[in-house]
Amino acid sequence: MKHCIACGTELPEQPLFVLESAPASAQDIPDAQEVNSDRGVTLKLCQCEACGLVQFDCIPVSYYRDVIRAGGFSTTMTELRRRQYRHLIEKYHLEGKKFIEVGCGRGEFLHVLREFPVEVYGMEHRQELADLAAESGLAVWKEFPESETQVFGCGRVQGPFDVFLSFNFLEHQPRPDVMLKAIYHNLTEHGMGLVTVPSLEYILEQGSYYELIRDHIAYYSFGTLRGLLERCGFQVLEEERINRDTIAMIVRKFPMPEAGTAVRGDAVQPDAHISVAPMVEGYERVNRDIHELLARFRAEGRRLAIWGASHQGFTLAATTGLGGQVPYIIDSAPFKQGRFAPASHIPIVKPDHFLEDPVDAILIVAPGYTDEIAGIIRQRFGEQVEILTLRTNHIERLRTMA
Repeated sequence: MKHCIACGTELPEQPLFVLESAPASAQDIPDAQEVNSDRGVTLKLCQCEACGLVQFDCIPVSYYRDVIRAGGFSTTMTELRRRQYRHLIEKYHLEGKKFIEVGCGRGEFLHVLREFPVEVYGMEHRQELADLAAESGLAVWKEFPESETQVFGCGRVQGPFDVFLSFNFLEHQPRPDVMLKAIYHNLTEHGMGLVTVPSLEYILEQGSYYELIRDHIAYYSFGTLRGLLERCGFQVLEEERINRDTIAMIVRKFPMPEAGTAVRGDAVQPDAHISVAPMVEGYERVNRDIHELLARFRAEGRRLAIWGASHQGFTLAATTGLGGQVPYIIDSAPFKQGRFAPASHIPIVKPDHFLEDPVDAILIVAPGYTDEIAGIIRQRFGEQVEILTLRTNHIERLRTMA
């Protein structure tokens, strides 16, 4: 993809940053039969000179229409969604309104929304996930916004809807403008929305290069997300950084101008050419910390494992040469267990595997869930385990051995 996914402008030939030996995806996790043919890929990060959007110049992963949430039921995430819903509904008086989540997975966040006095609906592209959501009692059907003129709904459930929700889904889309315009045409006259995406500002501030993954084809800043939303007919009412690493915006539909006329978003200046120096520095420092940590453990005759088969964990393991250096990656998601991390090929195991094959230390690679996981380790594995975490652009020790 040599053109900007948001505005169509040709991308520059010179990339901002090149990530070698990266995982080819975060969800196509190889099993024992597939691992030998799995290979890392080279990812080139570019910035559009017209609208400023930072993006990979590759085709999207095959499953970009699907929403797969390993951490959807975590206490950290459910409490965050509960706070967001309460604020949105109470401040804008949305009691009794029709809410639709565009890309709802198994309905993890819709279950939380049902605690509030609103009508709850959802669409999901993957049939098996839509079926699981429906079996749990939710009004969810198989659908994806493929065209601007599409009419959302299934059976007796039809639009327009009053409020749309999109949680960390837009960054996967190769045509985010088409998705947003489809949503626009399925909202009531003064329809509203709540959109979240990973924050480019966070990645640059922290130098956390391991946040890069091919699944996230776009990396939005406040400016580029605001500009895209406004060009697609939405006024941004509120914007904030949540959970440290995520942008959240509350929007309202405004009249779409006629073709060829200026739109509100045209007033938004594109982001200036960004500097990826912090990302490069983070890459170098994390690699140095990992290699020093492994050397120390080898000298001491101790073993290290990882907790977190997330896209951050996959990118870290693949780009720092951890394959063959650590025995396993722990993860609580059953669908990942028994498989291998893309590119690094480290086995992924359930938490109880530690009891069968204990290690001396665990490195947590799950930004946003570190404290929750550290508590599990202390409770289930005892005081003798050293706990470390990937903190921004370095490895940090949370607790040494007792």
